[in-house]
Amino acid sequence: MSNQSVDVVIVGAGFAGMFMLYRVRQLGLSAQLFEAGDGVGGTWYWNRYPGARCDVESMEYSYQFSDELQQEWHWSERFAAQPEILRYANHVADRFELRTQMQFHSRVQSAHFNETQAIWQVKVSQTRDDKTVSEQTWTSRFVVMATGCLSSTNRPAFAGMDEFRGQTFHTGQWPHSAVDFNGKSVAVIGTGSSAIQSIPVIAEQAKQLYVLQRTPTYAVPARNAPLDAAYEAQIKADYANFRARNNQMLGAFGGAFPRNEVSALSVSPEDRRAEFERRWQRGGLIFLGAFNDLLLNEACNKFAADFVREKIQQIVRDPEVARKLTPGHVIGCKRLVIDTGYFETFNRPNVELVDISQAPIERITANGLRAAGRDFQVDCIVFATGFDAMTGSLDKIDIRGRSGLSLREKWQAGPKTYLGLNVSGFPNLFMISGPGSPSVLTNMMVSIEQHVNFIADCLKYLSEKQLRCIEASASAEDAWVAHVNAVANQTLYPSCNSWYLGANVPGKTRVFMPLLGYPPYVQKCEQVVARGYEGFALT
Repeated sequence: MSNQSVDVVIVGAGFAGMFMLYRVRQLGLSAQLFEAGDGVGGTWYWNRYPGARCDVESMEYSYQFSDELQQEWHWSERFAAQPEILRYANHVADRFELRTQMQFHSRVQSAHFNETQAIWQVKVSQTRDDKTVSEQTWTSRFVVMATGCLSSTNRPAFAGMDEFRGQTFHTGQWPHSAVDFNGKSVAVIGTGSSAIQSIPVIAEQAKQLYVLQRTPTYAVPARNAPLDAAYEAQIKADYANFRARNNQMLGAFGGAFPRNEVSALSVSPEDRRAEFERRWQRGGLIFLGAFNDLLLNEACNKFAADFVREKIQQIVRDPEVARKLTPGHVIGCKRLVIDTGYFETFNRPNVELVDISQAPIERITANGLRAAGRDFQVDCIVFATGFDAMTGSLDKIDIRGRSGLSLREKWQAGPKTYLGLNVSGFPNLFMISGPGSPSVLTNMMVSIEQHVNFIADCLKYLSEKQLRCIEASASAEDAWVAHVNAVANQTLYPSCNSWYLGANVPGKTRVFMPLLGYPPYVQKCEQVVARGYEGFALT
């Protein structure tokens, strides 16, 4: 077992880990990045399912730290697909020569804080074909967890899983080689974002497709298209101001089509409908920006929900299927999905919707599955069952802080952080887009850069002041958790069971994890720094 030492250990080679490595190198510090996969890209490395595509527009879903990078890269579509985003990630890694300090096929098993020496001891397993081939121990002053919000797959433990003779897939761990569904019967379990993107593509190939739905999902059209060259040139001519406008948006995106800052109650029914229609035809997540109170006022939310429900009724020809596909909950309390032909797919003769809300899946069988009182014979099962969001990847690592306290134990009643960046009792441990940060309610690329810059500036400050450790105070952490919940409780977000609350994972404590509102969060971070890292103990 080898023993090596660096200033900073970074876990994860997604967009967060790559930019963190870039900034650490700028500071002149030594670093080593560990990644379980064999390449960069994070979410876009693992999620290769058919139809995988970003729901933030390409000109916004990219790094902004390098103007040269912004100008030289050309996106081909309004909403980039997974292969193109992965090419972008590889381009960044190569352009800035980041791979020299990356170690792939390497899974961090544990990170323990040594109080006497004020260092982290990190154990890493290198694997080949799912077998451990070597173990390493690294020591570092700082550890940065860039493990991602949506990277730990959630696969329900159905009875009979080992009996199925066909092929199984999870959308979050898709094979790197093409999967051919031609002439096969396929069952897709779930109707969240990955299912809504993949179902239309699978339906075009499969002989028969069964979609097993527990809860219907709101979706609005993406209206994806090749990226207009004139539009691209216009943005690149004024990229700095374009980014600045986005950074003032609630979710740090959508500046090209901003939120309508009036109440849905302040306009006539005709004008209200016209605004919804205008955004429906434009496509994308900007639909929820039709009015400023759609996620604050239940009556206003109902206007938007009813509009989408009516669209579903118009698109799906079979009234009973349309009824089953129509959600009854608040629109937006679960992540709104953008789709390409999702509802239209249920007009195909080879697609059947199976409602399992009242009669759930009983078991997986040798030839398929049993649900809703029926046996379904299928060749393939696709688990589109999402992720153990925000905390899942961190829970898989044995992280121990002061007095041997484990992060799992600390978070047993729900995750607690200060600013989503640091945890009391865990000195010099940072997380990027952790629970308690805006993260998944924003353009993740913007949130990632803001987090990384905060951490990098913090490391520089500690060096200049000759300080050894930084750690959130317990009181600041408690106040921040209360603030995150208070903000959420002013909205309709907590009104339904969503992965924002961890409700999709059996046994997980239900706590609203992300913070709503990117600009106020940035202001708070700037205030913390201006006051000498207020809320942190510096020693």
